[in-house]
Amino acid sequence: MDVQGLDFEELYQGTTPIGRKMPWDLGAPQPAVVALADAGEFGGDVLDIGCGLGDNSAFLASRGLRVTGLDGAPSAIAQASARAAEKGLDIEFAVADATKLEGYEGRFDTVLDSALYHCLSEEERHSYLAALTRAARPGARLHLFAFSTELPDAFPAPYLISEANLRETVGENWTIEVLEPTLYTTSMTPAELRQSVRGVLDADPAGLQAMKTDADGRVLVPVWRLKAVRSAG
Repeated sequence: MDVQGLDFEELYQGTTPIGRKMPWDLGAPQPAVVALADAGEFGGDVLDIGCGLGDNSAFLASRGLRVTGLDGAPSAIAQASARAAEKGLDIEFAVADATKLEGYEGRFDTVLDSALYHCLSEEERHSYLAALTRAARPGARLHLFAFSTELPDAFPAPYLISEANLRETVGENWTIEVLEPTLYTTSMTPAELRQSVRGVLDADPAGLQAMKTDADGRVLVPVWRLKAVRSAG
C-alpha cells in the first residue's frame, strides 16, 4: 500500500490496514502544542487546520481561546465535535478543503498546523499556503509541525520535508521567525509502530529500532517546528 495514497476518511472510519489506532490520536493534546500554549504563542481567533479528532482544538478552547477546527475528513469532524461536546466546549468544527479555505478569508490571528503539511503534495502545499495567507489576518502567527528528512526510511510518512522546502513555500508570504528540529509525540509504542509498518508497507522496520520514546513509552518522531508571521501585504 502506498502511504501517500492513504484515504483519511477511511482511516477515521477504521477501515484501513492501520486499523483504529492512529499514530497521532493521543486522546489528549500534542505535548509540543501544549508547550507553545504555555509560552503564550496562541491568541485571538485560532484556526486548527487538519484538526483530526480535535484534541488540540479542545485544549486551546479550554484555555479560553476562540477555536475553529477544520479537516477534510467528515468522520474526523464528527468525532471531534462529539469529543468537544462531551467536555462542554464551544468549538466551530467543519469539513473544509485546506488548499482552498473558501469562506474563511481574513478570519484568524493564529494558525496551528499540527502535522498536516507533510500530508500534501508539492503542488498542494503551495495552494495550501496561499489559502492560509487569505484566511489569516495581517500579522497572524503560524505554528507548523512537519515530518523532517531525519525520519527513518521505514517510517510510514506521506512525505518528508526539507528545511529548504519550508523556507521556499512558507516564506513566500510569511516571515519565518523560528525553524528548528524538535520531537513530536505519537500514540504508538515501538512494537506497535513496527507492526503497523509491516502491515502497511511490508518494509523492513529495522531503521525504527533507534527511535526515541517518551516517559510513557510512546515513539517520538523528528519534525520541523516552524513559527512564522503573515506579511502585512
